[in-house]
Amino acid sequence: MIRPQTILNVADNSGAKKLMCIRILGGSYKQSAKIGDIIIGVIKQATPNMPLKKSDKVRAVIVRTSKEIQRNNGTFIRFDDNAAVIINKDDNPRGTRVFGPVARELREKDFTKIVSLAPEVL
Repeated sequence: MIRPQTILNVADNSGAKKLMCIRILGGSYKQSAKIGDIIIGVIKQATPNMPLKKSDKVRAVIVRTSKEIQRNNGTFIRFDDNAAVIINKDDNPRGTRVFGPVARELREKDFTKIVSLAPEVL
């Protein structure tokens, strides 16, 4: 469950390392985001000499959350950290690699490019 002011790790090689959520897209009263939701965030920590700099505003999709989610078959899945992948306006990832596992729910929300780049889908 990601809320505004939450710090997330960035799970791609776009140049950002830490991201702070400032807005959750999908309705005026939506207060928390889960896996597959799009957020607007600001970069808090970045790698030097990369296209994305500190204090840039970006769009990102949540790929991992520490809060467990329940699947249709009754199982629960949770991760060690909160992580997001930075995307552009066309919902394609800005980086060329995705680090760490991602949830299978991204495929249902039409983020197939992120799923194909990920080394492991849980």
